[in-house]
Amino acid sequence: MKKKVAFVCVHNSCRSQMAEGWAKKLGSDVLEVYSAGTEEYPEVKPKAVQVMEEAGVDMSEHHPKLLTDIPEEIDILVTMGCNVVCPYVPCKHSEDWGLEDPSGGPIEGFRETRDIVKKKVEELIQRVKRGEL
Repeated sequence: MKKKVAFVCVHNSCRSQMAEGWAKKLGSDVLEVYSAGTEEYPEVKPKAVQVMEEAGVDMSEHHPKLLTDIPEEIDILVTMGCNVVCPYVPCKHSEDWGLEDPSGGPIEGFRETRDIVKKKVEELIQRVKRGEL
């Protein structure tokens, strides 16, 4: 049975969207993937969409979602390093990845974040496959 994983940050416009994109591409065999934010935001950051497209992940149809848009109970909650207290989300396991938000910076920062997120998603998938999560 697939594990439900939710990637959460404040706006669901960059880091959590990247994590959702990578997890769907790389872990769809073991993960049911969601992402959400704690505050409304109008769009996924264009630079985030661009750098993911460069890596072969299409996020052109992604849009920011809120916590109310994901299942009430999930298996794994991953926060991105929002520097805020996230609302309580019932889950079996939670962790914070402590990622800097590249928003407002140069495209290189988005690429660096994309690559870090990919590595962390790959590690998460391996832990799920090993039965650790």
